[in-house]
Amino acid sequence: MSAKLATVSFRTESGVAEDESWTVVDSTVLSSTVPWRTFRWYKGQRHYSGVYWSATMRDHVVYESRLELARLIFADFDRSVHRILAQPFLLKAKVDGKIRKHVPDYFLITDHGPVVVDVKPEHLLAKPTVAYTFAWSRRLVEARGWQYEVWSGAQSPELENLRFLAGYRRPGLFDAALLDEVRDADVEGRRMRRRRWAMTTPRTWRCSRPRRAPWWMTTSTPTRWRTREHPGNYRDR
Repeated sequence: MSAKLATVSFRTESGVAEDESWTVVDSTVLSSTVPWRTFRWYKGQRHYSGVYWSATMRDHVVYESRLELARLIFADFDRSVHRILAQPFLLKAKVDGKIRKHVPDYFLITDHGPVVVDVKPEHLLAKPTVAYTFAWSRRLVEARGWQYEVWSGAQSPELENLRFLAGYRRPGLFDAALLDEVRDADVEGRRMRRRRWAMTTPRTWRCSRPRRAPWWMTTSTPTRWRTREHPGNYRDR
């Protein structure tokens, strides 16, 4: 397989399909695409599809399974990720004498460079067709000096915490001045419930602000540790 002969097809924001050589297409072009595949809903479908409002993109991002949604939430929480594109493009390459095609699940623009992500349950990774497709896709992506990732899930406590915090990700619903109080309060090492009592504003205002703060990383609260009361009531280790 020659990366120089590979091509990439993508749709611009106006919906026009374009083709470029894979080795020369710029990541900034691919970071402004719309989903390559048509978003589908139909009776009896096996996958749970939907749209997720991304705080990173300030827009909706599509997903085709609950596992894809989980990876999307992790990307949205990651401060190093600046853009998240779902079903971003169609890769085409001649592999073992045949034309192969593949649409990755996500394309991320990060502080560390572009990342192409394929999401697949772990029990399916050993299937010959899946392993074969991911193998030649990895070779093409890494030939560009980009990162290629196959994601099959995360530890449950961390995912539960992020799902909980995602409800507080919309910046327009919170007063920035109130969040300043979270940063100024002496709350490091305290459980979320006790963080609220460390503030001076009315109790009805205190309930949501500490939870939004970790989403926007204004405190150092990690997401991988949880307490017994609730997945969202976590504490520093």
